[in-house]
Amino acid sequence: MDEILIDGSHGEGGGQILRAALSLSGLLLRPVCVEKIRAGRKNPGLQQQHLTCVRAAGVVTEAGVSGDHFSSDRISFSPKTITGGQYEFDVSLERGSAGSVGLVLQALVPILAFAGQSSSARVHGGTHVAWSPPYHYFDKVLLRTLSMMGLQTRSELKTWGFYPLGGGDVAVDIDPVDGLKGLRLIERGSLKNVTGVSAVTNLPASVAQRQRLRASKRLSAEGIKPEIEEIDAQAKGKGSFLFLLAEYENCCCGFSTLGSKGKPAEQVADEVVDQLMRHHRSHCALDGNLADQLVIYASIAEGETSYTTSRISEHLITNLWVISQFLSINYRVEGEATGPGTIEIRGVGLKRKSG
Repeated sequence: MDEILIDGSHGEGGGQILRAALSLSGLLLRPVCVEKIRAGRKNPGLQQQHLTCVRAAGVVTEAGVSGDHFSSDRISFSPKTITGGQYEFDVSLERGSAGSVGLVLQALVPILAFAGQSSSARVHGGTHVAWSPPYHYFDKVLLRTLSMMGLQTRSELKTWGFYPLGGGDVAVDIDPVDGLKGLRLIERGSLKNVTGVSAVTNLPASVAQRQRLRASKRLSAEGIKPEIEEIDAQAKGKGSFLFLLAEYENCCCGFSTLGSKGKPAEQVADEVVDQLMRHHRSHCALDGNLADQLVIYASIAEGETSYTTSRISEHLITNLWVISQFLSINYRVEGEATGPGTIEIRGVGLKRKSG
């Protein structure tokens, strides 16, 4: 079978191209070569979390892999079969890292969904780090939405892991599917409730309290009464985190940010509330992060998936381009980049291979 060549510098040119290519290669058992990996980044090539993605995807698909070394700008990946089972991966194994657990799982979950048996994956690293989906988003938003497409999973945050020390631990159980069904989320329905988590590790509890109080005050002024839990998380180093979950009649959306040295707790709260309210005022169903994370699942589902989103991200457009290199799918994006819009994707109806 001919190897598919992917230009890793296309579009936003980040690690998302690599993760999408690995997922699709593993799902379709099509060999792929990704070159110019993260070419436009300050530290181009494979960083630790990308390297973990490559090797983890290689393990679960019994793939032949070349180019899997730190800073590599080109990898070849030739999967043989999807093998379910119990797996454990560590982003920090070679170079002490708080690399993202969520991004590794982003590549693995779609592949393991089509394994011949149930799978359990434990991933060690950063569970709440910048520029990646935090655990709470992965669990409360992505996995919950995927259950509407027929994918049943269970996840547990065993240990928190903040930048730069990491040390987090997430466990995910994935039941295999015969196939996924398309999803229609054009209308979100009315807002049912807003819940959240305000967490600190090795910082005064008053920081979590201030984040909660500020977010609650801001949302109350908008007529929204949130329920936010304060958590003293046990983790290495120091960190703070705020996550808000907006549950509508037909869907759920998540918004979060991390604290940092010199950043007041009130600013942390303001950033998250601003994200939530921008989305809420758009009247769209999905937040921008969920909109781009769903496109791979939509491309392999049976029938049409359509949804509105408050933000058409560059990630989403790039993901669709990567998918088009593997599959002949019909899709439509209505709206301008960074603005609200509607996404329509007719999936190929991928079925799990038996035997």
